[in-house]
Amino acid sequence: MRNSNLYEKLAKLAVNMGVNVQKGQPLLVKANIQDVEFVRMISKEAYEAGASNVIVDWSDEKLTRYQFQYQNLEELKNIPDWVHDKNKYLQEQRVCSLRVESDCPGGLKDLDQEKISAYSQAFSEKMHDLVDYTMKNIGQWSIVALPSQDWAELVFPKLNPKEAYDALEKAIFSASRVDENSDPEQNWREHDARLTAYAKTMTNYQFTKLHFISELGTDLEVGLVEDNIWEGGGSISASGVHFEPNIPTEEVFSMPHKDKVNGIVYASKPLSYSGKVIENFWFRFENGKVVEYGAEKEKEALDKLVHFDEGSSHLGEVALVPYNSPISQSGILFFNTLFDENAACHLALGRAYPENIKGGLTDDEESLKKRGMNTSFQHVDFMFGTKEMKVDGIQKDGTVVPVFRKGNFVIGETL
Repeated sequence: MRNSNLYEKLAKLAVNMGVNVQKGQPLLVKANIQDVEFVRMISKEAYEAGASNVIVDWSDEKLTRYQFQYQNLEELKNIPDWVHDKNKYLQEQRVCSLRVESDCPGGLKDLDQEKISAYSQAFSEKMHDLVDYTMKNIGQWSIVALPSQDWAELVFPKLNPKEAYDALEKAIFSASRVDENSDPEQNWREHDARLTAYAKTMTNYQFTKLHFISELGTDLEVGLVEDNIWEGGGSISASGVHFEPNIPTEEVFSMPHKDKVNGIVYASKPLSYSGKVIENFWFRFENGKVVEYGAEKEKEALDKLVHFDEGSSHLGEVALVPYNSPISQSGILFFNTLFDENAACHLALGRAYPENIKGGLTDDEESLKKRGMNTSFQHVDFMFGTKEMKVDGIQKDGTVVPVFRKGNFVIGETL
């Protein structure tokens, strides 16, 4: 850890604004064993903030590889009851959870994809009754990232190992708004206010649909649910606690109607999914459903994504990210959705966030489905925003309002 001061600042940011640990609240940290020093910083900050307990779920990519190499399909699909019961117990204790990402994207690409997909589906089904805790913001949750050597060499293949690591480290801190000369928490308060203003403007218009056109060939109409809510920046938990789910974030997002998406969309960045990196892919939608798709690389992984379950061929999120966002302007392809989704407008196949529809956090799932919310065991973002992206919002009376021109916001306040 070359600059402990910056890591300490990131740890403090993750605890105080990411999950915003409350006095007497337990914290669950999910992290790779290579990041133990940072997790110690997280633990110290959390206890000083009043956390009742810090529980760490450790992972290791080599152990994960052995699991998929040597266990058979039935063994992988047998998710023990205690895994579910542990998480249920923690939710009953109103836990907040923090994930620390540092694994190299595509690290499982050479393994049996059928095994990986089967495990993922079995795990999702086992934990299905617990998903609302985060999807409905009952408790606080957040994601931050740290550099790792393998990830750095993937992102910066032309640099020597030390230079690559230093470059990724610098890029992560910059995107997370952490530096030596300012207060990261104040940086985030100001940034959050800008995103919140855009989200409020979009919500006030109550568009029935958005029309996206790009130089890659995208020509897509995304119908929105009635009483849609746009969110940006931080979220509010069921108990009224403000938290930042993603560090970094540059998006404002809302809920597509699961049956009202039509046209074609071309991805503008690769997608890391199921241990593989999918490149140059596209989808064609009819009445909300993917009816045709393709990819230049790793189409098999795309097959798994689209056919994961009934809802994985429909959209659960539409997000606007300006081309002039700092992550986009860095010109760095991270091969990691936490970063790459904040460099470009994106869509998500799979489950929608209930917070994006009026009454969504209190209505039952069947009622929300009738209003157009998509449900699925997964939620996978992919990027399609470009430098020339044009977005129009269409209101109920047919009025067309320019939202994006040349990849950036033209609607609402000048921020």
